[in-house]
Amino acid sequence: MRTVAQQMLRTCNKLMSRKTPNDVIEAHPSNIETAAQMDNIQHLPSPPQAPSVRASVRHVETVERAHHGGGWLLSGIICINILILGCALVSGSAFNIVAITPEQRQIFLIILLLLTMLWILFYTVFTSRKDQAVLFKDRHAGPVWLRAGLLLFGFLSFLIDIFKIASYVGYLHCDSAVKVAFPVVQAVFLFVQTYFLWIHAKDCVELHTNLTRCGLTLTLSTNLVVWMTAVTEESIHQTEIPDLNVSVSQKMYKASYVKCTCSHSMCDTFKEASYYLYPFNIEYSLFASAMTYVMWKNVGRIVDDHSHYSVKFRPKDVCLGPVTGILLVVVGVVTFIVYKVDILKEDEKRNHALLIHFIMNIVIVSMMCLSTVIGCIIYRLDHREHVWEKNPTRSLDVGLLVGASLGQFIISYFSIVAEVATGAQGYLKSLNLFWAVLMVLQLSLQNYFIIEGLHREPFRVMQEAALHTNAHAIQEHEMSVVLKSRKSSYFLTSSCGKPPWKRRVLKEVCAFLLLGNVILWIMPAFGARPQFAHPIEIKFYTFTMWATIVNIGLPFGIFYRMHSVASLFEVFLIC
Repeated sequence: MRTVAQQMLRTCNKLMSRKTPNDVIEAHPSNIETAAQMDNIQHLPSPPQAPSVRASVRHVETVERAHHGGGWLLSGIICINILILGCALVSGSAFNIVAITPEQRQIFLIILLLLTMLWILFYTVFTSRKDQAVLFKDRHAGPVWLRAGLLLFGFLSFLIDIFKIASYVGYLHCDSAVKVAFPVVQAVFLFVQTYFLWIHAKDCVELHTNLTRCGLTLTLSTNLVVWMTAVTEESIHQTEIPDLNVSVSQKMYKASYVKCTCSHSMCDTFKEASYYLYPFNIEYSLFASAMTYVMWKNVGRIVDDHSHYSVKFRPKDVCLGPVTGILLVVVGVVTFIVYKVDILKEDEKRNHALLIHFIMNIVIVSMMCLSTVIGCIIYRLDHREHVWEKNPTRSLDVGLLVGASLGQFIISYFSIVAEVATGAQGYLKSLNLFWAVLMVLQLSLQNYFIIEGLHREPFRVMQEAALHTNAHAIQEHEMSVVLKSRKSSYFLTSSCGKPPWKRRVLKEVCAFLLLGNVILWIMPAFGARPQFAHPIEIKFYTFTMWATIVNIGLPFGIFYRMHSVASLFEVFLIC
């Protein structure tokens, strides 16, 4: 039996091997004609490969090998060394007891700014104008709204430099000229870098790759050192030193200025005005650092542009989220002004200001938690596919989102431990504890919502695919089916004008969360420091330790809010 079965199997295999393509295709005229065409195509000789094609292939292979060359290691070493040296100089010059003066730190920054501008000039004049230098553009890098934000923050940072120049000119007769030279050089740097990133943010450079990588890491590290300098000066200016058995050495925490008289009466006014604009200078440096990092990742990268899609910003798609968010921002700004006015008064007014601030923040964070939960539920009901395409911009967004949130996580958890350990007795302690717990919950939920949204296929792509399939169905069916298909096509096209309910809910959630993050950025960025006004953590951890925790964690928390605004806007466009 086994022999007979094996013989039958061999016979069947022989019969199947003799079948032509026409034997396995249905006997339909169009199918037979198509099969004949395919059979003719199979017998055509393959055309010889042109020399230009072979050269392009060799060029692509060379680029791919260069993409993993030694320039990555060298540029990384340059970046790490500049950052560590800059961190040491910035930290050392913040204290009077260290023999590093602010002038020495500014000389170091001037050198970095000049070197960076020289490289940007070289790239703009020589590298970018060469043939085969930039064959590909990363459509995800440097979107227009991000470059517009860079332009806005750059203009406000330029105003800071103008105010600093006007202030330090009054001290030239008794102070160092470096204090005037630094804002002048930085103002020129703002123009040069903003133009460079506006024009070349999408470049995937394939010429002078090692030099370009080193130049981009120089630009990246320069912006980060400038960011560290601005954060340190802002933290020292905003840190309140309470009279809680603080030693003399701890009171030296704030840097003092050279004791000399200004030659005009507007020095203090310009100095205070510059401090109010510091948050914009901080955000400009971070925006520029992020865009430079994406350019560094794109050096030598071969981008596939076949999956291009367009997204449109349509404000009419949302209503409830923006209205509620704007009301929240307005009320938040009013309570923030009350807080700033009353926090400097006697104990009763001070406690009242803290009470209003805690309640307002609890309301904001609670509403954001609720809306984020609604958005996450919609994600569970949504069946859009996830995007697994390699995208340095999206990877950077996710990394910065998670990394920056660690700053606020640290502050919140340290506050929770201090309040629970001391008993959390009294309404201010209870509110502070509740706010810290809600902040941890809100950060976790929002991170999940944003990361999930960034990895979803845009709704518009799904609609275009459906319309494409629907058009083919119209051509191949009978008249009755055609009418039915046109009817469904009408409803599908109308849904493009008015998005389905799941998409509308997601847009409402994104708009509300975006504005909620705006007010949560405004408060700490412009001077709300309840961590120093509420003395529980200072007594529990000592002032030195708590000031270090807050002044390191809070800048990252502030950046997290601004970065969340940008990421939520991206999710809004995808929806």
